Amino acid sequence: MIKIIDWYIIKKYLGTFIFTLGIFTVIIVVFDVSEKLDDFLKHDAPLSKIIFEYYAGFIPFYLNFLSPLINFIAVILFTAKMADQTEIVPILSSGVSFKRFLRPYIISSSIIFLVTLIFNLFIIPETNRLMVDFENIYVNPKTDNSKMYTHMQIDKNSYVYIENFDNTNRIGYKFSMDKFNGDELKEKLIADRIAWDSVKLKWTIYNYSIRTIDSLKEKMTYGTSKDTTLDFRPKDFEIYDNLYSAMNMAELNERIQKEEIRGTGVMANLLLEKYKRFVYPLSAFVLTLMGVSLSSRKVRGGIGLPLGIGIFLSFAYILSIQFSTMFALKGGLPPLIAVLIPNIIFGTLGIYLLIKAPK
Repeated sequence: MIKIIDWYIIKKYLGTFIFTLGIFTVIIVVFDVSEKLDDFLKHDAPLSKIIFEYYAGFIPFYLNFLSPLINFIAVILFTAKMADQTEIVPILSSGVSFKRFLRPYIISSSIIFLVTLIFNLFIIPETNRLMVDFENIYVNPKTDNSKMYTHMQIDKNSYVYIENFDNTNRIGYKFSMDKFNGDELKEKLIADRIAWDSVKLKWTIYNYSIRTIDSLKEKMTYGTSKDTTLDFRPKDFEIYDNLYSAMNMAELNERIQKEEIRGTGVMANLLLEKYKRFVYPLSAFVLTLMGVSLSSRKVRGGIGLPLGIGIFLSFAYILSIQFSTMFALKGGLPPLIAVLIPNIIFGTLGIYLLIKAPK
């Protein structure tokens, strides 16, 4: 049962967390406006789009990214204040075990975990889409929106190559497609260019030649244009930053399934984006455990020391996330291991701190 002391701690926890969210929102918006104002003016960004598209995506994204830091600071702030005001000692002296004392913290962190998970899976991808679309037009428009030298496997037996794909006009140049039967080449198509028809939802190839091989016999076919259906779309050649963070789970899973066949080299990026949406919300439990263990002891000097240690550890947690991500992208570390490492390391540290915490 949730008792009065539980409600007291839950209200303090969630209230401090929401208050800290508000403070961080103001800080990150002020800093971002000062940094991006020249870009907004340079590209004539409408005020309505700045507010309802860019910052509607920017604020949820960065609050979600900084939520481990915000959560940790919130726990340390109110717990250290309780300890400084000698509120925790009477609770533990009355016969309440430290494990029982942790119950309202676990309840509160579970609420934060569920909200963060829902945001990661359903809301953040949609708000990221708004932010990314805005940035690609008004903040960092790409003058050269072409993807070079793309090799792709589109099914079990077919491989395509496009030397240069123009994302603006949706046209690929120097296109070729090889069809195999096992290790034996059966057909090779070469075309000057390939263009996407958004009305027919098909590709049109221009100035093509098809070489068909049947054992020792060969046949050449030529043509000026031909409609064809191929298992890729212009969006598969997009090169914008934060592209995968703007995909919902259905789009992300579909892209992962296709990447297993195509092998274009972005599988690690896709899996990292998928796994971190499920794993990173667990930081609510890990950092809450660490925060309570660090700040439940009354120390000379008030809350300054626990708060300083907490800020250092929360930044170390975020830094470990970035390091493990880079090892997954550049060093071959499996993406699932990469997203688990920060929680494993700091979870172990949290358990150690819990053992050493005053009982």
